[in-house]
Amino acid sequence: MTAQSTLPAAASGRFSIGGDLPVNRLGYGAMQLTGPGVWGDPADPDEAVRVLRRAVELGVDLIDTADSYGPFVSEMLIKKALHPYPAGLVIATKGGFTRAGPGDWRAVGRPEYLRQQCELSLRHLGLDRIDLYQLHRIDPKVPLEDQLGELVLLQQEGKIRHIGLSEVTVAQIEQSRKLAPIVSVQNLYNLVNRSAEDVLQHCEQQNLAFIPWFPIATGELAKPGGPLAQAAERHGASPAQLALAWLLRRSPVMLPIPGTSSVAHVEENIAAAELTLTDEEYRELETAV
Repeated sequence: MTAQSTLPAAASGRFSIGGDLPVNRLGYGAMQLTGPGVWGDPADPDEAVRVLRRAVELGVDLIDTADSYGPFVSEMLIKKALHPYPAGLVIATKGGFTRAGPGDWRAVGRPEYLRQQCELSLRHLGLDRIDLYQLHRIDPKVPLEDQLGELVLLQQEGKIRHIGLSEVTVAQIEQSRKLAPIVSVQNLYNLVNRSAEDVLQHCEQQNLAFIPWFPIATGELAKPGGPLAQAAERHGASPAQLALAWLLRRSPVMLPIPGTSSVAHVEENIAAAELTLTDEEYRELETAV
């Protein structure tokens, strides 16, 4: 097998989730390996398997999924494509949403539901322990101590290694860390939407992994003549690749997880790890929004 250091994803640098899970910072998000509305099977299940295998071949060792993607479709495809898993591959999943149909997402944080979903994820992924289990949303109808308390119990039972959060505020992170050892936060963040900037800064201060979802949005910046389009042209790269390179440059705790259902796109995304922005390009993109 190719040495780890020569694989494209390795150029993104390393981060140790929770202090004991070292991963290449550019990962893969498996939400798009489903049907429309993140519901049901993908149009081409064989291509989904090829995408997952290609990502790992290129050095990706962090794959992010959730029981609600499909539901269960994404997790089962990961098992089909990659089990038995190579040493060092970290599969992060999430629980806390229930699905009633395409595009329908409802937070459910009842302890018995979270336990059930964790057990199902273990089975669907073919794992004895989930390295990173994230509360997909805090359910406002259930006390936070009950939601995180159940995840701590699962951790104590050896079914979860580390606990993460998704779509939270700084105040919620601080409150959660009084109840459970939190190692990661997954919020919407990209070049054109930095509304979670305060959360990112808090994660930097506390050395928590920050996993931006929807990382390659480019908006108006990618239009012809725009700063992103111009920088991409100089690098012989795509605007999406430059957007990923910007995220990787933005913070050492940043772990982007671009998703795709196409082998060509997964190769393009991971190649972004090898792009280096100049200081001027970085500042120009930072101030363009």
